[in-house]
Amino acid sequence: MSTTRYRIVSGDDSEVYDEPHVQGRRLTVAFVQAQVEERGLDPQTVADRYDLAVAQVYEALAYYHGHPEEMAEAERERQETIADHEGEDLLGPEDA
Repeated sequence: MSTTRYRIVSGDDSEVYDEPHVQGRRLTVAFVQAQVEERGLDPQTVADRYDLAVAQVYEALAYYHGHPEEMAEAERERQETIADHEGEDLLGPEDA
């Protein structure tokens, strides 16, 4: 029997974000957690919407709850970045 292994990456293992996310995807653990626990979506619905295996959704949730300090630090950094750019016009070339 073959086993599929999913992975959550963070820190030095990450090429996408400075916060934990689903390997090979631009979906952060915090985003997955918010979809399920804050928005109340069923894990299978989240999996279907974002082309994940339901096991990846549960793995992200397990990571979120298993690493509370790391997740809190990621949220602090996200809020700090938002505050640093508050009031800036974020226009792309197509908007000019």
